[in-house]
Amino acid sequence: MRRWRRPSAFAWILLLLGLAAFLGLARWQWGRAQEKERLLASYAAAATAPLRQYATLPAALSAEEYPRIAARGAYVDGRGYWLDQQIHAGRVGRRALAVFRPSGDDRLLLVDLGWVAAPVGAPAPAWPPLPAGEVELRGIYAPPPGGGLRVGGDALARQNAWPKLTLFLDMAAVAADLHAAVAPRLLLLDADPSSGLVREWTPAVMAPEKHRGYALQWFSFAVAAMVIFIVLHWRKSN
Repeated sequence: MRRWRRPSAFAWILLLLGLAAFLGLARWQWGRAQEKERLLASYAAAATAPLRQYATLPAALSAEEYPRIAARGAYVDGRGYWLDQQIHAGRVGRRALAVFRPSGDDRLLLVDLGWVAAPVGAPAPAWPPLPAGEVELRGIYAPPPGGGLRVGGDALARQNAWPKLTLFLDMAAVAADLHAAVAPRLLLLDADPSSGLVREWTPAVMAPEKHRGYALQWFSFAVAAMVIFIVLHWRKSN
């Protein structure tokens, strides 16, 4: 015959703390999954969204807003950045970031020209040729990519040759390097097969399904904690 043994105060505190932690983490992961779904949906909608003029954009955009824009201006000659260690289809490469001066705007705009393969140990890829004079660019106006190993301080200031190489994109460091104000977002150019660069714009984020998997895992830990608590206090009587 089994009987319930009264849990100690410490056991209750331990159980409640565990449940709060596990359920809190499960809820957080579930919320992150919903955020990633909205992010991916915004990216997908941007490809067919009505074109907006860069000059008419508000000073601040919501984190989930990715407008497709047109910007007139000219590329800044002799300036640009390679964003290194970028993975596409399982291959290592670089993203070419040109510097653009929009008409009627004091801020410079970084333009993502696309991805090119750059295997470790292979010669550096050639910088893509850019048109001279005034042009109109079209693409998605998106936040800069995150990630990258930030060690050794600002590597841009220590380089003299252009284009400069970086493992992460810090817009404040870029502004200091260019000695000019820089827009807080990038222009991800529309696809152009003749460019020789890959322009497949998808955010490099964890898939919503993985977040839901982690949420289920944390929820299962909460259930396991309850089961262990009951088993330990539902003892056979001697």
